[in-house]
Amino acid sequence: MDEQFDIVVIGTGVAGLTAALEASGKARVLVLSKAAADATTTAMAQGGIAAVTGEDDSFEQHAADTLAAGAGLCNPHIVDLCVREGPGAIRWLEDVGVPFDRSPAGAARRLDLGREGGHARRRIVHAKDLTGRRVEDALLAAVAACPSITLRPHALAVDLITLGRPEEGAADRCVGCYVMDRGTGSIGTVRARATILATGGSGKVYLYTSNPDTATGDGVAMAWRAGARIANMEFFQFHPTCLFHPMAKNFLVSEAVRGEGGLLLTKRGDRFMPRYHPQAELAPRDTVARSVDMELKKTGDDCVYLDITGKPEHFVETRFPQIFGRCMALGLDIRKEPIPVVPAAHYQCGGVQVDEHGWTGMPGLYAVGEVACSGMHGANRLASNSLLEAAVFGKRAAADALKWLSRSAAEPDSLPAWNTGYARHPDEAVVISQNWDEIRRFMWNYVGLVRSDNRLERARKRLTAVREEILADYWRFILTPDLVELRNLADVAYLILEMAVQRRESRGLHFNLDYPDRDDRLWQRDTVMQRPARRRSP
Repeated sequence: MDEQFDIVVIGTGVAGLTAALEASGKARVLVLSKAAADATTTAMAQGGIAAVTGEDDSFEQHAADTLAAGAGLCNPHIVDLCVREGPGAIRWLEDVGVPFDRSPAGAARRLDLGREGGHARRRIVHAKDLTGRRVEDALLAAVAACPSITLRPHALAVDLITLGRPEEGAADRCVGCYVMDRGTGSIGTVRARATILATGGSGKVYLYTSNPDTATGDGVAMAWRAGARIANMEFFQFHPTCLFHPMAKNFLVSEAVRGEGGLLLTKRGDRFMPRYHPQAELAPRDTVARSVDMELKKTGDDCVYLDITGKPEHFVETRFPQIFGRCMALGLDIRKEPIPVVPAAHYQCGGVQVDEHGWTGMPGLYAVGEVACSGMHGANRLASNSLLEAAVFGKRAAADALKWLSRSAAEPDSLPAWNTGYARHPDEAVVISQNWDEIRRFMWNYVGLVRSDNRLERARKRLTAVREEILADYWRFILTPDLVELRNLADVAYLILEMAVQRRESRGLHFNLDYPDRDDRLWQRDTVMQRPARRRSP
């Protein structure tokens, strides 16, 4: 397979689909999804989208809340840009068909706004607790109706393809990617003058996560191997309240539950958040997650409890229908009993470093959404700013990619085909599963909510050995989806770990027992790593 498009978008969440739709009027676009098109983190998002639409709100207040949560590492220009373009993104999504909740019918049917931790105002635009699903469905429907977009599910991007003109002193540029058909295992070449990474995050690098199984850090790993700059991977957000139940896998209990009055309690029924932060349950996520972790370590309990029983039963049913329904299916009536919850890896605040247009600095390569580090989130993402950033940057990256198409030279008629060489089929799948489990476990124990120099060094020794094994297997065996994802997971673990080792302070989501204080004199800056691009045949 050797195909050519103007733009290839890798990922089908809100960032990728927004970019594809924005570019579709002037370009032929291929959109790749490694699984089913709707198996995205976007589709799992419950809370909503933060945007200034209320009469008592302002761009300045939203920006101030974002900067406060980001603990000194947000880029103020990017924050201001996103906040100001937020209302337009909401209007665009409504035009596409997203049914955001509004106040009861009357003279002015205003958007119904929720409040979440770290926000000084009610500004969360939502569709019950199914916001992400409604956004995903509407965007996929729009993509399906667009003749210039080709959507290809179950197509796993393996590596980016870069070319350079050394005789002209030109930097490497991205000209497409190698893509695996998950059904057949065959790997083909996709040529494109612009590539937009929208692959989401890497929550599966940790043992417990709210993310779907697709979140293996593919975009960050591919960009890293291609030579793009990666920033701030040490800042990984852990959501404080994932459902703790043997039959529930990565089910998130939205921050909006606390925003509507939910209280965090110990097993004995004691409320504990007021001891940790003046905003109590509405404190920023990093504070709430660490507070829950500290309570669990102190008591030895398996979980804490989120209690929304103080609200009317009808309100709970109608405001949180997904959470209510899922819990009822598991025998938990959240109208009458508290919800058992634990922290879990939730959102990657670092990623491929980009500018205000989503450009990575490598000609032809863009990154949008969770895979990118735009400067919006800093050291800690403010609740519901992720879908906002994804929508805003999806549109911006598409616009810049179209400009790039108008001035870039045509690519070669063909690119090197994928070459399996003397690789053979893997004979022991247990090796892959063992390395997968080992990475996720030591990342959780040593590079999780609370870190120390000793823990990080232990993780480094184990990861070094595991990465050597994975690299040997990568060249020895014919690739499978599991091996591709394992390699990506190991690369992302390496980046998180090494950046955590470099940052000798505690800030936002990065907390090191050996450096418990924030140090603005030395560390109010991004942590950036870049691997020199290597030109080689696959």
